[in-house]
Amino acid sequence: MSVVERIKSAQNTAFSFELLPPLKGNGIDGVYRTIDALREFDPKYINITTHRSEVVFRENAQGLFEQIAERHRPGTVAVAAAIKNKYNIPVVPHIICSGFTREETEYVLIDLKFLDINDLLLLRGDKAKSEKGFTPTGHAHATDLQKQVNRFNEGYFLDGSKMKIIDAPFSYGMACYPEKHDEAPNMESDLFWAKQKVDAGAEYLVTQMFFDNQKYYDFVAKCRETGIDVPIIPGIKPVTFLNQLTLLPKIFHTDIPEDFARELRKCKTDEEASEVGVEWCTMQAKDLVAHRVQSIHFYSLMATQSVRRVAAQVY
Repeated sequence: MSVVERIKSAQNTAFSFELLPPLKGNGIDGVYRTIDALREFDPKYINITTHRSEVVFRENAQGLFEQIAERHRPGTVAVAAAIKNKYNIPVVPHIICSGFTREETEYVLIDLKFLDINDLLLLRGDKAKSEKGFTPTGHAHATDLQKQVNRFNEGYFLDGSKMKIIDAPFSYGMACYPEKHDEAPNMESDLFWAKQKVDAGAEYLVTQMFFDNQKYYDFVAKCRETGIDVPIIPGIKPVTFLNQLTLLPKIFHTDIPEDFARELRKCKTDEEASEVGVEWCTMQAKDLVAHRVQSIHFYSLMATQSVRRVAAQVY
């Protein structure tokens, strides 16, 4: 059963969350601890993020600095397979354009087929830290990546050769932005591309994190008017650190409502900010459930215990 089928068949609002692969050199135990803390809430799936390589400079034996590409969090496919085998919970690895060639993407798709992992989340991904703007390594847009996955689903490799064995096609979701992608000229343009994703085969959309539910409801209404009829899964996150009051809007281009910001400004410690974050996220989640959303996706990076506290009050 695909992720979208599990969401649609859930009797109540489904629960899911996102994980990062361990930093290079670390073990997988931290990933397992996160899952152990949250699996009692019956996650319908777990997302596994993918990270591009970054350019770094290293001093060689001759005392000269050389430029090399280094990936700090490798192992998305392996982590997804380990979770699937250990917990029998559906996994959704991220497939991104950023930092990957078309050929590398094809190899990832082949590996996932060998592992019988058939759910994906297709994303453009972020620019390199050294770049002023996004520079394609392979695909320039998530919709271009989508075309490659669709072609793979039809049984064709990049070179046009036909696969000898065609398994079940990949099922996939894609991203959407209730507050507009920061590179989109306007919301209408953003809605246009969301519709293109769905028309080309995206079975559901997952939002960028937001802290104002009304913006999500307004966005969904506009999507429905545009003819987008797939599940639009809200993505939310409990604030856990004081600096996230300014950091999250800067990185993710999301507004923090003044009522929430006012309470965070009163906090003197991260512990106090975390308490306020849990309260706000719980309010968001309860309101979403009251509006009968099909699923809620939690961005749990550095917030596992906060997500657990929210889920305990909602699920």
